[in-house]
Amino acid sequence: MQNFTRKIQVEGSMKSMWIGTGWKMNHLLKDALEYVEILDSFVSSAELSSNIFICVPFTVLYQVCKKLIDSKILVGSQNSHWLDTGAATGEISPLMINDTGAKLVEIGHSERRESFGENDYTVNLKVKSVLAHNLIPLICIGETYQEKEYNVSIERLVWQVKIALHELSNDQIHKVILAYEPVWAIGEKGAPASSDYVEYVHSQIKCAVSDLLGKDDETNIPILYGGSVNKMNAISFISQPSVDGLFIGRSAWKAEGLISIIQDVETYLQEQGKNK
Repeated sequence: MQNFTRKIQVEGSMKSMWIGTGWKMNHLLKDALEYVEILDSFVSSAELSSNIFICVPFTVLYQVCKKLIDSKILVGSQNSHWLDTGAATGEISPLMINDTGAKLVEIGHSERRESFGENDYTVNLKVKSVLAHNLIPLICIGETYQEKEYNVSIERLVWQVKIALHELSNDQIHKVILAYEPVWAIGEKGAPASSDYVEYVHSQIKCAVSDLLGKDDETNIPILYGGSVNKMNAISFISQPSVDGLFIGRSAWKAEGLISIIQDVETYLQEQGKNK
């Protein structure tokens, strides 16, 4: 696999970042609307260089999108079926997601893979259907603790990436966001990966994407890190050259938690910009 040196995306003199959260199975309508009111008030008043997003439950998706219709915050669903319509009881189609006003779809989270039969091949089907409806796929990839112990993390992740992006054109690949979330780092008992490990993994993922695109096409799709990210370790991940953002879990389930991390990241990016 070829070596790949990333050219940092720049806005002015600062690296462009994606910072967001997935609410999982949390927040009823009242809490959801209070959350987005607080977050939108902050985002509207701050001059941010980062792209901010939230992935919310289907039950509040329409109302959250309506509340943020004029906001800079991107709203996403936490899943989608690959069919537009049909016999798929209990599922939500990309047409339905579009109908809510959402712009982004989280696909392939490890909890869905483990508990609901999601696999690499259904992820590919979902990515294609989401792109066909002009939605942004946020594709989650990650290795288990056992795979890490057997030293096949990179092979497993490259496998996931190549299948997820199978049969996509280069233009389509450039519309994708990847989120590296090691399964062993997720959840209440998860422990975050070291920043050095995350940098190594992200650099290898970028190599895999670069191979798919070909040598004449620059690899610049965002690759985010998620897995026990919190206020104490966020900058250690952001400071790595191959990390393009953060996909935050429980530390951002309150708006104030997400805002605090965004503020820290923005301060860091501004300081880095001044030092260049």
